[in-house]
Amino acid sequence: MEHNTAFVFPGQGSQYAGMGKDVAEKYPAARRVFDEIDAALGFSISQLCFEGPDEQLKLTQNTQPAILAVSSAIHAVLEERGAARRDLVAGHSLGEYSAIVSVGGLTPADAAKIVHARGTFMQDAVPIGTGGMAALIGPSVDDARAICEEAAQGEIVSVANINAPGQIVIAGTKAGIERAIEVAKKRGVRRALPLPVSAPFHCELMKPAEERLRPILDDAPFKDLWTSLVSNVDASPIGTATAVRNALLRQVASPVRWVESVQKMVSMGVRRFVEIGPGNVLTGLIKRIDPNVELVNVSDVPSLEAFLA
Repeated sequence: MEHNTAFVFPGQGSQYAGMGKDVAEKYPAARRVFDEIDAALGFSISQLCFEGPDEQLKLTQNTQPAILAVSSAIHAVLEERGAARRDLVAGHSLGEYSAIVSVGGLTPADAAKIVHARGTFMQDAVPIGTGGMAALIGPSVDDARAICEEAAQGEIVSVANINAPGQIVIAGTKAGIERAIEVAKKRGVRRALPLPVSAPFHCELMKPAEERLRPILDDAPFKDLWTSLVSNVDASPIGTATAVRNALLRQVASPVRWVESVQKMVSMGVRRFVEIGPGNVLTGLIKRIDPNVELVNVSDVPSLEAFLA
């Protein structure tokens, strides 16, 4: 079967104050998703999305449900209008939860509760200021791994996100990251810069968060997916509730294999990627992974109306 269209959902770093506001004001289906998530969380994540402040929105336990809410609200409008035709779905890190909601694996409310906890656990796993992440621009994955190995010297530092060719994010302890940046510069890497994140996601330091998330995922009412998800951890399609639960658990402390995930979808016949949610980070990454595919970004009322037209 030819898989022509994939819906993809962004992760942390795409948030901005004001996101989702125009969509919620114009479309009752979107407003309902925000209301459901606000009720499930017991506080107004919608107000945080629409108004900020940025300092609150940047806290990972808020960022995660906020981005999920915006992506799920936009998708709800597409679904209501009969425009949610897709052959595969994927999401970048946190975006995997939005993808799962979009194909019936969880309700928006249940997913929001999980990612609020996930954000809290990930932040708690490493005291603020003791871990970090850095972007390496230029090296291959093997080069990035070699840089991490040379820099480690008893510290944890490893490849966390393989985002696009020559765009790799590493994560680890503060000392490990600082050394890796030095090693990268010494090896002639084009750019190596620390990222403004509050925790070292997708590395071994997240194991405590993984263990705390386990019982929550075990208890969550996952359903089999209507459409396969290409998972971050294995870059391969999954569809059963059990496989999804397992992938989400492993994802916390494992690298996000975004390049391979996109390549896998293309190999399965995807020719059009539709990014659903705030910003256009994934659209930019996919363009670098495969310049031959069609890219569509649905993030606000104008882009939503263009997509529905």
